[in-house]
Amino acid sequence: MNTTILGYPRIGARRELKVATEDYWAGRIDADALARTGADLRAQVWTGLRDAGVDAIPSNTFSFYDQMLDTSVLVDAVPDRYRRLTGLDRYFAMARGVQDVPPLEMTKWFDTNYHYLVPELGPDTRFRLADGAAAKPLAEYREARALGIETRPVLIGPLTYLLLAKPAVDGFRTLDLLDGLVDVYAEILERLAGSGAQWVQLDEPVLVADRSAAEIDALAHAYARLGRLSSRPRLMVAAYFGAIGADALRVLARSRVEAVALDLVAGPGTVDVLASVGGLPRKTLVAGVVDGRNVWRTDSRKALAACASVLGLVDQIVVGTSCSLMHVPLDLDAETALDPDVRGRLAFARQKVAEVVALGRALGDGVPIPDGAPLPGPGVDRGVRERLGGIGDTRRGDRAARFAAQRDALGLPDLATTTIGSFPQTPEIRRARADRRAGRITEADYTAAMKAEIARVIALQEDLGLDVLVHGEPERNDMVQYFAEQLDGYAATEHGWVQSYGSRYVRPPILHSDVARPRPMTVGWAAYAQSLTSKPVKGMLTGPVTMLAWSFVRDDQPLADTARQVALALRDEIADLETAGIRVIQVDEPALRELLPLRDEDRPAYLDWAVGAFRLATSGVKDTTQIHTHMCYSEFGEIIGAIGALDADVTSVEAARSHMELVGDLRAAGYANGIGPGVYDIHSPRVPAAEEMEDNLRRALRAVEPGRLWVNPDCGLKTRAYPETEASLRNLVTAAHRVRAGLPGKRG
Repeated sequence: MNTTILGYPRIGARRELKVATEDYWAGRIDADALARTGADLRAQVWTGLRDAGVDAIPSNTFSFYDQMLDTSVLVDAVPDRYRRLTGLDRYFAMARGVQDVPPLEMTKWFDTNYHYLVPELGPDTRFRLADGAAAKPLAEYREARALGIETRPVLIGPLTYLLLAKPAVDGFRTLDLLDGLVDVYAEILERLAGSGAQWVQLDEPVLVADRSAAEIDALAHAYARLGRLSSRPRLMVAAYFGAIGADALRVLARSRVEAVALDLVAGPGTVDVLASVGGLPRKTLVAGVVDGRNVWRTDSRKALAACASVLGLVDQIVVGTSCSLMHVPLDLDAETALDPDVRGRLAFARQKVAEVVALGRALGDGVPIPDGAPLPGPGVDRGVRERLGGIGDTRRGDRAARFAAQRDALGLPDLATTTIGSFPQTPEIRRARADRRAGRITEADYTAAMKAEIARVIALQEDLGLDVLVHGEPERNDMVQYFAEQLDGYAATEHGWVQSYGSRYVRPPILHSDVARPRPMTVGWAAYAQSLTSKPVKGMLTGPVTMLAWSFVRDDQPLADTARQVALALRDEIADLETAGIRVIQVDEPALRELLPLRDEDRPAYLDWAVGAFRLATSGVKDTTQIHTHMCYSEFGEIIGAIGALDADVTSVEAARSHMELVGDLRAAGYANGIGPGVYDIHSPRVPAAEEMEDNLRRALRAVEPGRLWVNPDCGLKTRAYPETEASLRNLVTAAHRVRAGLPGKRG
């Protein structure tokens, strides 16, 4: 074995998985048809990797929604509220909810933009191998073997599964369930061995974060038990997204696992850690030297040098990817419109597989890798760099003075109602954008169609009784891509889709050079919407950290420098919005928590530049202009201080799936600005009752006084349909009015 990868995109070259899944939800196809699509996609991946020359091919990396959800189903960690359902109905109810049953909580997978479904585990949880011999890892292993392809089944490791789970009862330690979970893993391994599996991959990315002594003991306990099994495949433990901790690596070195996969891209200190524990004698190292998170071509000389640096520390070296390739687009060959200079610096999943194979041959067989032409360099904008050098303190004025000025200027009631920004993107809207790109309609026709939709959205919000309106964003394909297409220094792809969650895919733009704003990006749409109503309309922008987090970013300069360039462009846009009469401006930063480094020692430096970039973008406005920000689907307790340091006048956050847990963090941190904890979850098709939202509001009022509490959904409404959106928002306004009516000395 010279080469392997840790995972591969599962969505299909033409997003076949998205189409089939959404067709199943809509009742256009049945479960058998959905299963056939899944089987076709898996076969394409396995045969493609075999034909590309990969020696060891992973399986069980396919999912109809999420691999953590698959693991919960596999080990029967199904909360009682879903037990009355069966099969795919149960599976998708856990992911999306149904009218009378809310879904599992969802949050980010480490520091990526991929979302996973959070397991709910409590003292009554009893693990067992669901479906027995027909369980998913076994079924997919046999499926590949029937095609003549030997694969390595991949499982979420037991420590990662438990540490990422949520206690169903306050004070419960999910690690207390370790023995029961390891029993099930032992059964899975024994069944896989009986089916002929030679290797199994256990993903333990939690090992690159700070771990307590008790957690390291749990790691040792789990892998000692699995290593002692008399009948099992060989085990490969994969730790990625950073450098593995020395204590964790020492445990693995002493264990009976046969291979360890380490990330040599995101964890440049990994080699030092490896040396500090005395290496991995009698074990195989899968050296993750091809970046699974970014789209730049691999520097073959650096990759081979990294492999050479661990010679003598391990028994055998296998060339691999730093993590699964599911975080990058599928195939660069599909991108025919990219600038050749940019394209020449890129590699997508298929190209990265070819890099792995070429590096493996060079390392194992001495096959030389041609140097090729030198890579083009990034573009430099001297004007941008000079302006940034002249900007000093980015703090705004006194918070109390701003609060009073905005109350007088905006005249809003207590518990002011609003939405996060986007409204449903109908087929007609998407068709108009496609027709414009294809030249089937004129620019004037497109503008008229977008203005008609904006007028409809404004009228609907007036009818609903919302207090601060939005224009609905019909012209935007994606909250990052829309801006990237208008900024110098970015390139957009046509087919570069990456899964964010479930059937939600994004096309991350490629930030390849210095960033500049050649012209206003949103002012015309916002000003038109404001002309239709006397109520304030929010200007909607995406913040600098999120513009980086949800893009593939140049790796030749510090992220902090690139963030300041994006922030300067947004600062100019905000100034133009304010001049155009927009009095409320929202700068979304849902990725602020996402990019938080996994190790505590690295966090202060990140938060310093991330907060600084937001302030740079937003600090040039008058006190009467209200700055909002929005964050979603992250664990906010760890960054409450940074949220306050952003100095936004109002922060809206996801809170419904986590049952308003954030309010306790706010109370403890003494958060002093406006807050809008989402009162209902928009990622589920269910329409929550007004009473449910009313309960959420009353929970929030325990920590936030009425004048600072806003009422809004968890996130934008782009993915929802109009009937459920209108019904949910009517319930939201009703809930706000009911709670507002009972406030002492209420305003509005």
